[in-house]
Amino acid sequence: MRERHIQALHESAAEFINQETNRQSMITVTGVRLNDAGTKATVLVTVFPEAHEERAIEFLNRRGRDFILYHKKRVKGMPPSHTEFVLDRGEKNRQRLDELTS
Repeated sequence: MRERHIQALHESAAEFINQETNRQSMITVTGVRLNDAGTKATVLVTVFPEAHEERAIEFLNRRGRDFILYHKKRVKGMPPSHTEFVLDRGEKNRQRLDELTS
């Protein structure tokens, strides 16, 4: 059940970002973390170009409440009461390692 909830949040976040952003940067949802109670979701994203990361994260976090409402309409069940969008540092580190080893 928990995995389904995380997958639904992942898909909703990707769709929401696709619909709501101005496409000046490419924002990709790379993961979702959900606390044990299911009340707080952290959506991990990457942003290209990197110069737009800060603005993209600020925009997404300003629209966090809108995302929760969007998710509520799309998926039945208990939506998280708080959502935070953060850069996926693990993915950035992995990409950097790929650059160094190739």
